[in-house]
Amino acid sequence: MATTRRPRHGSLQYWPRVRAARPYPRIRNQIVPQEAKLGGFAGYKAGMTHLMIVDNRPNSITKGEVISIPVTIIECPPIKVASVRLYTVSSNGLKVSKEIFGKVDKELGRKLTVSKKEISDAASTDLSNIVDVRVNVYTQPRLSGVEKHKPEVFELSVGGKTVADRFALAQQLLGKEIPVKDVLKEGQQVDVFGVTVGKGFQGPVKRFGLHLRQHKAEKTKRGPGSLGAWSNPRMWTVAHAGQTGFHARHERNKLIIKLSENPAEFQMAGGIIHYGKLKSHFIVVKGSVQGEPKRLVRLMPSRLPSTRLPAQAPTIEYASLSSKQGK
Repeated sequence: MATTRRPRHGSLQYWPRVRAARPYPRIRNQIVPQEAKLGGFAGYKAGMTHLMIVDNRPNSITKGEVISIPVTIIECPPIKVASVRLYTVSSNGLKVSKEIFGKVDKELGRKLTVSKKEISDAASTDLSNIVDVRVNVYTQPRLSGVEKHKPEVFELSVGGKTVADRFALAQQLLGKEIPVKDVLKEGQQVDVFGVTVGKGFQGPVKRFGLHLRQHKAEKTKRGPGSLGAWSNPRMWTVAHAGQTGFHARHERNKLIIKLSENPAEFQMAGGIIHYGKLKSHFIVVKGSVQGEPKRLVRLMPSRLPSTRLPAQAPTIEYASLSSKQGK
């Protein structure tokens, strides 16, 4: 029988493979939408199920037929705007010139040192040297199925054609709740930023998919055959043992199949495994999403949307809401 051969797992594009700094990712380059809305959202990964939908892909061989697809449920309780940040250009890049705070919840004190009084001097703000406006937002996990009170805090871009338009919108949103329907919609493609499942320190066979060495190998059978030449070694290209999982990763073009404010529409019998029952707004995206259940994932409108996907969400014929316990 012929030997099955395949390339090694693990791209060297991601190097070094180290643990993420925190359980939810940081986005360094955000899209600034032209519409008057925030440039992204966040939600807690709940779990997976499958749907029966009418295939509406224009070039699909099953167009118009009912097909089964895997989907991921992400619970997205409303987020709140804690502050507005104004950026200027410095010799080291963008720098926060001024930050305007609004009224925040006491739960934010579990994450940051919160001032007891509201600081709002937007009227005396000079926008002549301001090049960008962003908002600092925090989540409300107490409104979801996640059993914790400490929120996550991160930055989001603000939409608008000019800096003045962005600043005006940010002032309106300061201290208010933002629902997911104001940022995302059904049929939209989104990029998902998350931290993968951590697997600890693993060997090269599990980490990179190396083949086991033959049974006559004198030493270990689960290691690389050679680490490279003694002169001018390139051992960083050889598969070694190390941290596996818990990496910040980015997945493109996830299609939003459903967006709802009524959690009763998608309640599973017995609750979602490792998560529980939905309590707030949620979205359903096609395919899988990286990370553990209850872990925060960040969503942004797709930077390079696929032209092969339809512009509208497909019709759902059936949703599997039966109990997944014991399976």
